[in-house]
Amino acid sequence: MENNYDKHKYLKLLSKEYKNINEVAEEIINLQAILNLPKGTEMFLSDIHGEYEPFEHILNNGGGIIKSKIDDIFGNTITKKERATLATLIYYPEEKLKLIKKEVEDCKEWYNITLYRLVEVAKQVSSKYTRSKVRKAINSGFEYVIDEILNSQASNEKDKTRYYKAIINTIIDLNQADSFIIALSNLIKRMAIDHLHIIGDIYDRGRYPDLVIEKLKKFHSIDMQWGNHDILWMGATCGNMASIATVIRICARYNNIGVLEDSYGINVRPLFTFAMETYKNDNCSNFIPKIFENSKYDNSDINNIAKIHKAITIIQLKIEGQLIKEHPEYELDDRLLLDKINYKKGYVLIEGKKYEINDNNFPTINKEDVYQLTKEEKEVVERLTESFTHSQKLENHIDYIYKKGEVYTIFNSNLLFHGCIPMTEDGEFKEVDFLNKKVKGKEYFDLINDTVNKIWINKNSPDKELIDIMWYLWISPNSPFFGKEKMATFESYFVKDKETHKEAKNPYYYHMEDEKTGEKVLKEFGIEESDSHIINGHIPVKAKDGESPIRANGKLLIIDGGFAKSFREKTGNAGYILTYNSHGLLLSQNKPFESVEKAISEEKDIISELIVRKTEQTRKRVADTDIGKKLKKEIRDLYELLKCYETGELKQIN
Repeated sequence: MENNYDKHKYLKLLSKEYKNINEVAEEIINLQAILNLPKGTEMFLSDIHGEYEPFEHILNNGGGIIKSKIDDIFGNTITKKERATLATLIYYPEEKLKLIKKEVEDCKEWYNITLYRLVEVAKQVSSKYTRSKVRKAINSGFEYVIDEILNSQASNEKDKTRYYKAIINTIIDLNQADSFIIALSNLIKRMAIDHLHIIGDIYDRGRYPDLVIEKLKKFHSIDMQWGNHDILWMGATCGNMASIATVIRICARYNNIGVLEDSYGINVRPLFTFAMETYKNDNCSNFIPKIFENSKYDNSDINNIAKIHKAITIIQLKIEGQLIKEHPEYELDDRLLLDKINYKKGYVLIEGKKYEINDNNFPTINKEDVYQLTKEEKEVVERLTESFTHSQKLENHIDYIYKKGEVYTIFNSNLLFHGCIPMTEDGEFKEVDFLNKKVKGKEYFDLINDTVNKIWINKNSPDKELIDIMWYLWISPNSPFFGKEKMATFESYFVKDKETHKEAKNPYYYHMEDEKTGEKVLKEFGIEESDSHIINGHIPVKAKDGESPIRANGKLLIIDGGFAKSFREKTGNAGYILTYNSHGLLLSQNKPFESVEKAISEEKDIISELIVRKTEQTRKRVADTDIGKKLKKEIRDLYELLKCYETGELKQIN
């Protein structure tokens, strides 16, 4: 029961904001009206992996919402080409304006037509929000004018048209049309998506994770769930050497060293010098990076990156070996393979079976202690660690991820997390020994969440053992971020037999084909609404092989569809967009995005194929959301305050 003293104290504080009966009544009316508005649109994206251009475009086109609104409004009145031009103008107003103005003969006529069309689109996308919220979203100096145009109440259509023309003609005459177009376009993009969910993995593979984060930092409303690649970079920024080596290895593997050097100012020169000297007579053919279009590297660069790639891989395996021996509780002895190699005969023992290795040049391996770093390797690692932990930009970006992110989020009765909940073969939540505690299910997630935050807060402390946990969360079969039986790093580089490369998924993934398991997971997190969902990323859905992102009879949606170029051959698509508006859920599968340049010049939008449309029987209102629950509590408190004013328990200020 709530303490009466505390309640009275709270109401007294509330009375300072709402000073009399009129002000309280006005706010109650306002909040009741908001509760009856349609819920705002949420968008869910996963596994962006540094692919900035398609990510930026999806934010700009509102996940297809803006194009859909344009088609609804103008589908019967203007051509498909004109609709595409209008959409592109909204997505990239500054860039598209420059091109259009070179082509049109009568700019004033074009401005008149275009501004009218933009106003109509702005009205549509902002119609579900309060006038106050829309006005606050305009950050251009045109707040009053845009508010007037969107909310004019002319007595008839003729007066309304005259009113529009007067305002628009004045804007044009004052040479403010370009600025006004940009302001309207930005408002449309702002109102198209009310809240953004990032279901993990901003980092690795793609070239521009830093630009992705800078874009996210400007987004008005957002939450994140940490992915395994985010956890890896978080551990590296904290100074965990195994995580640092792994980050560099992945960058080398995907021809992406520029992320370290150009984006974050991390000096890889010591590693380069070491690799060139140590592996100068080694072609490192197993370490040729994956090459994608628009690579800025020529063949000689690729060969050098291959040497870097091999050098850091061996360093990583050595550091990992040391960590595994320091932490037997991690139960990762199956990764200790450098000491299972017969270096003379060229094979390795894996689970007692001999496998031929395809590379037997290990110039830095000390046969007496295979996990010992050479003096030169130690120097390289020390300098790389210093560079990672002193990059201000990297620390700033990781700090943002820590502050915005969690292991899981419950939002409007949907459960969001990146990977999986570790399960046993019989479908029970797996009990894990984590930090000397036996935990499973939600309790395990909560403990991880608290631990990761504690690590970041104390990242400058000498508690190496605590920081090592970040690497464990990246690689352990018991980690909800990883969700596989093993990570076959050594095998994929050094063993010919591809059977050893397989990484079996956690039982979660096949048990989640069953609707009852989905309900069980939701119940574990206190969610029992019939229309709730679990939304994951992490495991690319191989649509080309007939895999579906929809599991557990619609309870689970896996939205990792191949944002990263390296996955597209496997998945057959380029990611998924999930939106949840007042009418229900829409899940779309993307075709590959060509480029921003072509989007602007050739008006090539992302082509999306609708996979599922789940329509609500009754349109969702703000009252049905988490925000609605908060507003209802505010209304109850305001009624209490109103009662205090009416009885004289609190004095009004008029």
